[in-house]
Amino acid sequence: MAAPELDPKSFFSLKSYHVSEELGFVLSDPLETLPPYYMPWMDIALQIPELVQSHELRIRINKMPLLSSRFLQKHRELRLARLALSMMTMGYIWQEGEDNIVEMLPHNLAIPYWEVSQRLGLPPILTHADSVLANWKKKDVQGPFTMENLELLITLPGGDSAEGFFLVTLLVELAGAPANIPNVINGVRCGDTEAVATALEAISQSIQAMTEALKWMHEYVKPAVFYGVMRIFLSGWKDNTCMPNGLVYEGVQTEPMAYSGGSAAQSSLLHCFDELLGVKHKEQSGAFLTRMRKYMPPSHRQLIQDISLQPSLKSFVQRQGSERLNEAFQDCLTKLLAFRNHHINTVSRFITVPAARARQRTGSDGELISKAPTALEERGTGGSGYMTFLKTVRDQTKGTLLPETMQQNEK
Repeated sequence: MAAPELDPKSFFSLKSYHVSEELGFVLSDPLETLPPYYMPWMDIALQIPELVQSHELRIRINKMPLLSSRFLQKHRELRLARLALSMMTMGYIWQEGEDNIVEMLPHNLAIPYWEVSQRLGLPPILTHADSVLANWKKKDVQGPFTMENLELLITLPGGDSAEGFFLVTLLVELAGAPANIPNVINGVRCGDTEAVATALEAISQSIQAMTEALKWMHEYVKPAVFYGVMRIFLSGWKDNTCMPNGLVYEGVQTEPMAYSGGSAAQSSLLHCFDELLGVKHKEQSGAFLTRMRKYMPPSHRQLIQDISLQPSLKSFVQRQGSERLNEAFQDCLTKLLAFRNHHINTVSRFITVPAARARQRTGSDGELISKAPTALEERGTGGSGYMTFLKTVRDQTKGTLLPETMQQNEK
C-alpha cells in the first residue's frame, strides 16, 4: 500500500496510540485490586501457584460464581480483570501438565473472560500485553525500575524464576521505549537529516539497552524451571499437538477455538523497529509475525501499521548522502541484529539445552525436571518452530543492512 499524502506540518505522535515516551507500551500504574464484587476472581488468581501444586485450582474455579463484567468501567480495571482471568485460564488448562488436559473452559470463567477480552480487543488467552505489560508494581513507588524494586501482581508456577522471567521481559520493554520513533518520522517528513540522525542514534542506544536487559534472564531464571515447570503455562491451543482441536469456551460458542500461546513476537516494540528500519519478514516468519499482531492491544497494533505507511527511512538515508545518517541507520540495524543473536542464544539455553536434559530427567544443577512438555520440544509457546523462525528473522534483519555493512558483518 502506498503511503498517504503527508502534510509536513502535521506531526507524528505516540499519544493517540496510548504509548508513553517514558514507559513505551507498558501500562502505567496498573491497579492492584478490583472492586469488592470481583474478589472471588482475585482470591483465586493470587493463589494460582499454590492451587496448581495442590491440584485444587480446577476445583476452586469450578465452584467460582459467574460474575458480570459490566461493573468494570475503567481501562485499568479491565486490564487487571483480564490478567486475573488469563492467568486462571492457563492454570486451569495446564494444571496437570500434558496429562488430563481439559478441552472446555467452564462458563463461569469463559463468559466473563470472553466479554472482557472483547472490550479490550484481545483474544481470550494470556498474551504479552497481560503477563508483562500490565503485570507489575513497584515496592517503593518513588523508587527506580529495577529488579529489586519490582514485583508481579499475579504469577504462574515457577517461583522466583517465573517472577524473574516476566520482570526481565518488562525491563527489556522499558529499555526500548520508542520515544524517538516519532522524531525519525517527523525528521524524514521535513527532510531534516540531522534530526533523523540524532533520533536514530538514540534508538541505537535503546536497542543496546534492550540487549543488556535481556542478559538479566540468565541471572534471574533457572533454565530447568523455565522449561520443566513454567513453559507449559504459556502454551496455547493452536498448533499444539496436546490440544489439536482447540478449546471450547463454554457459554460462548459450542465449537472449539484455537489461539496461540505467549510469544516474544507479541511485543509491539520489535515490530515498530522493524517497520521503521524497513526490515521485511517474508513467507512463514512474516505470516507468523503478522498473526501475532492480533494478540496486541488494538492501539499498539495501529501504531505498527501507521509506521509501516510512512515514507521509507532507508530510501531517505540513501538519498541524503550523509555519513552521520548512514552510520546511525546502520548502527540501529547492527544493534537489532545483535539483540536477535542474543535472543537466539537465550532461547537455546532455556529451551534447546533443557529439552535434551529433560530426556534424562535432570537439569544442569541436578534438579529433577517433572512434566517436561514434550509436545513443545521443537515449537515455541506461540506455536512456531522456534529456532527456524528466530534464525530467519535474524537473517532478514541482516539483509536490511546497507551493502558495506553486510560485508563487514559477514567477515
